[in-house]
Amino acid sequence: MKIYGYLLGLLCVNIHISAQQVYTLEQCRQMALGNNKSAAIAAAKEQKTGYDAKAYYANFFPKITASGMYLYTNSGTNYTLKGNYLPTFTPDLSTGQLQPNLLTMPDGTPITGADGSPVFREYAYFPDMSLDVKMNGTYFAGIRAEQPLYAGGKIASAYRMSRIGQDIAKLNTALTRNEIIVETDEAYWQHVKALESQKAAQAFSAVVNELLRNVENAVSAGMKTRNDALKVQVQVNRAELQLQQAANAIRLSRMNLCRVIGLPVTAEIAVETLDNGTNSISQPLAPDLIYSSRPEYAILEKQIELKNQQVKLVRSDFLPNVGLMANYGYMRGPELNGSPLVDRASFAALLTVSIPVFHWGEGWNRIRAAKAEKQIMQLQRDDLNEKMTLELQQALDRCAESAAEVRLTARALEQAEENLRASRDHYEAGMETLADYLEAQTLWQQAWLDNINAIIKQRLNDTYRQRAAGEL
Repeated sequence: MKIYGYLLGLLCVNIHISAQQVYTLEQCRQMALGNNKSAAIAAAKEQKTGYDAKAYYANFFPKITASGMYLYTNSGTNYTLKGNYLPTFTPDLSTGQLQPNLLTMPDGTPITGADGSPVFREYAYFPDMSLDVKMNGTYFAGIRAEQPLYAGGKIASAYRMSRIGQDIAKLNTALTRNEIIVETDEAYWQHVKALESQKAAQAFSAVVNELLRNVENAVSAGMKTRNDALKVQVQVNRAELQLQQAANAIRLSRMNLCRVIGLPVTAEIAVETLDNGTNSISQPLAPDLIYSSRPEYAILEKQIELKNQQVKLVRSDFLPNVGLMANYGYMRGPELNGSPLVDRASFAALLTVSIPVFHWGEGWNRIRAAKAEKQIMQLQRDDLNEKMTLELQQALDRCAESAAEVRLTARALEQAEENLRASRDHYEAGMETLADYLEAQTLWQQAWLDNINAIIKQRLNDTYRQRAAGEL
């Protein structure tokens, strides 16, 4: 009857809660994933790695660049070629070649001057020539294409590394998601625990306050001593303290849950309690189920692939490189005496080959260092595999223990309730002392709290098991 009276006393509270939106665990998870800053950062990193992969993929195609140049300057060069007399030549009709038009003796011997130089029969006068060179107005416009033909596998390795990095970013997003879900579940169940603990405290307070009224009436009638009323008053004070502690726990746990799911910490929210929809537990795993679906395991596997590509990337630095470049452009200028020296389009192609010959062991040592890093990553993976195996087994054991604890505490709660009813009947019949009745009340409240703790622990252990098995 006491419990029924307590439930009726909570009717106003239930009506107030029903007016609020009641959040389920799954709704809280989705809100946390949508509002958590860590999830947003992980998503942005995943997006970045996708762009990086596309950027590395572009290296397989020719790079085409357009360029132009225009020169403006007020400097120039003016130079004068001095005039002079130039020798003349005559054609040889028999050979068609030009022969020096030398002055000769009657016998054909060339006449020479005092310095021994031959004397020509005729000279042509070359006047002074002015050369005016201007750089101003010189411009160039062209387009260039560059294509690596062979880079020792560097381009392919870099692209594969970017794709692996993209996969790792996706796995990190999944890992962040798991961490957010675990944090949300912890905040959610702590709030549910605080609410259920408040119910137990309110029920205990209702029982001891009713007992206090009965005892005080008995004291007034001379049937009980004042000492009995003081004993009950101690329990009433204890119940008031528990109510205050429960209210504080509810407020703090609600603020923490609002923080996790992205609501203002002062928001008033309601959640499903243990008696209206939060009793579902996922099916337990088989003990031999592996953990390969966990993001942590997949990340290490991808990191080993990354190190393998890094070995190839280092090796490519010491392999031949072949590249092709083609350029087509138009150039005009500089000007000589008002006429451009160059005024036309041109095409050029360049093939480059680079072959490392000897680097004093640098390449071999760098490759061995990269292989050592790969081996380290493999050892870390093996170590993590053992830890994850142990973690999964521990999670399975804790789930089994929690299930047993829930059954035992539920049975203990039933026994405590029955013991409380019997103790109350015996006390009212004068067959039991007040101390025994108060002890029965305390045992009943403690059994209720133990059952609440066991249920909350079972829910959290189920979440931890799902994380250990990669099921979140």
